[in-house]
Amino acid sequence: MKYLPIDAALFVNNRERFVKELKPKSLAIFNSNDIMPTNADGTMPFKQNSDLFHLCGIDQEESILVLAPDSNYPELREILFLKETNEEIAIWEGHKYTKEEATVASGIKTVKWLDEFDRTMQTLMGEAENVYINSNEHYRAVVEVETRDARFIKEWKQRYPAHNYDRIAPIMHKIRPVKSQIEIDQIQKACDITNTAFRRVLEFVKPGVMEYEIEAEFIHEFIRNRSNGFAYQPIIASGFNACVLHYIENKAECKAGDVILFDVGAEYANYNADMTRCIPVSGRFTDRQKAVYNAVLRVKEASKDMLVPGNTIYEYHKEVGKIMEGELLGLGLLDKADIQNQNPDWPAYKKFFMHGTSHHLGLDVHDYGDFHQKIVPGMVFTVEPGIYIREENLGIRLEDDYVVQETGSPFNLMRDIPLEADEIEDLMNK
Repeated sequence: MKYLPIDAALFVNNRERFVKELKPKSLAIFNSNDIMPTNADGTMPFKQNSDLFHLCGIDQEESILVLAPDSNYPELREILFLKETNEEIAIWEGHKYTKEEATVASGIKTVKWLDEFDRTMQTLMGEAENVYINSNEHYRAVVEVETRDARFIKEWKQRYPAHNYDRIAPIMHKIRPVKSQIEIDQIQKACDITNTAFRRVLEFVKPGVMEYEIEAEFIHEFIRNRSNGFAYQPIIASGFNACVLHYIENKAECKAGDVILFDVGAEYANYNADMTRCIPVSGRFTDRQKAVYNAVLRVKEASKDMLVPGNTIYEYHKEVGKIMEGELLGLGLLDKADIQNQNPDWPAYKKFFMHGTSHHLGLDVHDYGDFHQKIVPGMVFTVEPGIYIREENLGIRLEDDYVVQETGSPFNLMRDIPLEADEIEDLMNK
């Protein structure tokens, strides 16, 4: 891994929080993600299962974490099972965790090789009444392949059909949204790397550059700062492309007079940044572009002040819509008749602002969290309003990442990234 080691105290604390949610006489099993194939003998880069990483910090394929807090055997209450390395694996794939290294990384004392899994689990299953199994229950998930967890669940239920099976996902959706300071520090590092790359891009952009050349500038700066790369597929969208919400082709020429929308973020230590900025290709916004830009900025600033304990994202989104409605009236994009005649299930502002304003952020870009759950300190959210005017080839979205505080406005993890229109123009023309 390129990133610096994370204090194992994070994972010790996360496990303590998790096991408090288990029923008596329970065990929970977490599998690493698969290495996904492409074609021939090709594979995609490995991405660790975020639940497993959250609880032990092990960033290696074919790993299993078992938690059995009520076991009669103290040494079996936390176990890591790892792929045993050998000389041939070391030659072809490189170094794998030793047992000692895994203990240092995770804080787990009992580390076994995978060939001990079945025998060890026979002992633990004999003690347990409840078995917690894992699956992806994110509200936006579309799972079209059989995951390692899905295969394991089928096999385990056939082998041990008389146990009570329960879901891990509701527990993770409860505990993962609230971040510790160590986690916030990792997200801050991802945001700082994103800042460095964005400032590089401000000096690079001019009429005639290609969107993919800008993408290359971002990834250059990400990698040289210990990031594994983009937190998600980057959007580099100039002109009309900015009105396509998930535009990822990044193949067009950036033309004088257009505005480029960047929705990019660095990943660091499996934690993610999520930033959106808009800049003028020619170095100066037109009056109309700046008016729309500042309208979005006002919505963003008003929105983030509502990310306070006790609110919910569901109610928050309703209030953001009202703020956006006022800005669209001011820009002449809506009139009072549009408001009076609007469908309450699809308000008039949705014609120009059709997506949500905020989502949880952490080990996943769209991190775990219930939109009806009360906001509490330590939660991390994006704030990303936008206005998209297809008739004007103009899309403006502005996005920062915030940590909810005990009192007052949330803390902006992207406070050092240029945001004001005048500052962006100054940096592009210095």
